[in-house]
Amino acid sequence: MGKAREPIFNIPAVVLVVLVALGLVHVLRIYVLSPEADRLFVWNFAFVPARYGLNELLAGGWEYAWSIWTLVTYAFIHADITHLGFNAVWFVAFGTAVARRFGSVRFLAFFALTAAAGALAHLVSHMGDIAPMIGASASISGTMGAAARFAFQLGGPLDPWRADGEHAYRIPAEPLFDALRNPRVLGFVGAWFALNLLFGVGSLSIVGEDQSIAWQAHVGGFLAGLLLFALFDPVGPEADFDDDEEAPHIAP
Repeated sequence: MGKAREPIFNIPAVVLVVLVALGLVHVLRIYVLSPEADRLFVWNFAFVPARYGLNELLAGGWEYAWSIWTLVTYAFIHADITHLGFNAVWFVAFGTAVARRFGSVRFLAFFALTAAAGALAHLVSHMGDIAPMIGASASISGTMGAAARFAFQLGGPLDPWRADGEHAYRIPAEPLFDALRNPRVLGFVGAWFALNLLFGVGSLSIVGEDQSIAWQAHVGGFLAGLLLFALFDPVGPEADFDDDEEAPHIAP
C-alpha cells in the first residue's frame, strides 16, 4: 500500500495566525471603532504615498516617524468583507505551499518584505497621491511568485504525479532562468500578468466603484517573491529528503 497523501487543507499554523490577524483587524474596525476612530486608524496605518514626498522626508517631524511601518501595516487592513475574503482564499492557496517550504519565521519575514515591495511599487507609480492603499494583495502576489519557483517542478506540490506530499515541498528549486523555461511556469506567470492587466487597464474589479485596484503593488509583490525566493529558501540545491531534522516545519 502506498503512502497516504497529506490532507489538502492541512494549513500551516503561521498562515492561520496571519489570517486571524487580518480578521481581527477587520472586526476591530467594524464592531469596535467609531467611524471617526476608524478613519484615524486607516490614516495612521494605511500606506499613503504623499507621506514619502521629498518635502515630507526633509521635514522629518514626529508625525512622520511612524510612517515607515505603513510599508507593512497597510497589508492588514481591508476595504470590506469581500476584499478580505477574496484575499484570504488566495492566501490559503499559495501561502500554504510557501509556508510549508520556508517555515514560520522565514515566511513572516517574506510576507513583510513582499508587502514593502508592493508599497514601493505603488509609491513609484503614485508619487504624491494622498489616497491610502490597503490590503494584503501584494504579499499574496509574493507567495504566488515564490510558488512559481518550485511548485510546478517535477515532483513539486502542483505536479499531479508526485510520489509524496511532504517531500513535494522540499524539492530543490531550479535556478530562476531554468524555471522560466518551464512551460507551466511561463504559462502561470503569463496568466498572472494578464489578469493584473485586466485589473489595471480593464474593467475587472472586486471592490466598490469608488475604489481602485492597486495593481502596481501586486506586480511589485509578485516580482519580489519571484526574484528574491532564494534568499528565504531553506532547501539547498542538493537537499537530502531523508533528513527529517532539516525539513521545514509543517503544522500538524
